[in-house]
Amino acid sequence: MKKIEVIVIFLSLVIVCLAFFGEFFATHDPNLINLSNKFAPISKEHFLGTDHLGRDEFSRLMYGASLSLKSVFITLLLILVIGVGIGSFSGFIGGRTDMIIMRFCDVFLSFPTVVLALFLVGILGIGLVNVIIAIALTHWAWYARIVRSIVISLKNKEYVLISKVSGASPFVNFKKNMLKPIFSQIIVLATLDIGHIMLHISGLSFLGLGVKAPTPEWGIMISDAKEFIFTNSQLILYPGLAIFFVVCVFNILGDILRDRFDLNTEFKSHECH
Repeated sequence: MKKIEVIVIFLSLVIVCLAFFGEFFATHDPNLINLSNKFAPISKEHFLGTDHLGRDEFSRLMYGASLSLKSVFITLLLILVIGVGIGSFSGFIGGRTDMIIMRFCDVFLSFPTVVLALFLVGILGIGLVNVIIAIALTHWAWYARIVRSIVISLKNKEYVLISKVSGASPFVNFKKNMLKPIFSQIIVLATLDIGHIMLHISGLSFLGLGVKAPTPEWGIMISDAKEFIFTNSQLILYPGLAIFFVVCVFNILGDILRDRFDLNTEFKSHECH
C-alpha cells in the first residue's frame, strides 16, 4: 500500500471518529454567548478564537463536525437502501415492471439535484430531517440504475443460472452471486458521493433551509459569518476549510478504491468462473 493511501485512509477514519465523537473534543459550550469576549484571538482558552457572539469557535466546529458528518452518513445510508433495493428488484424482475421503474428513475434524473432538492424541501418544509429526505430522494435514482445494470449483466451468467436451477431462492442467489460485484461498484460511488452530499447539506443550511441557528453546523456557521467576511474572515475560513477537507479526503479515497477494484477485476473474473 502506498504512503498516500495510508494517509488518506487514516484521515478518513479521523473524520468518521469526529462524526461520532466530535462533541467530546469541545472545550466549551458551543452556544454559550459572551459578548464581552467577541472576536477573541486564538489563545490557550480558545483554540480558534471566538465568533461575533463570543462563542468558542473550536467547540462549535467540533459540534458542527458531529452534526454535519452524521447527517451525511445517514443520508448516504438512506440513499443506498432505496437505490440498491429498487435497482436490484428492477433488474431481477425485468419486463414491464423494470420498464416502469426505470421511467420513474428518468423523471428524477432529468432534473439537477440541487433544483430538485430545493423543490422537495419547499414541499416537505424547513428542517434537517426534511433536507436529508430531500437529498436522498434526489440521489437514489443514480444508484438504482447502476445496480440494475449490474444485476442484468450478471443474472444470465452461467454460475447464476446453475445456482437458480439447483433450487437456490432468489434472495440466496442474489446474496451469493451478485452482492459482492454490486458492493465493489457501489462502495466507490458512495465514497465519491460523500463530498457531494456534504456540499448539498451545508448549502441548504447556508440558505436557511436546514439547521437553524444557534445550532452549530458548518453550513449555518458560514451563513452566520458572511457579514464579517472582510473584518473577521477566519469565521468563514474555519468551517469552509473543514468542508473542503472532508470533500477532498473522500474524493481521493474514492479514487483509491476505484483503482484498487480495477486492479483486481481480472482476478475476480477468474475467481467467479
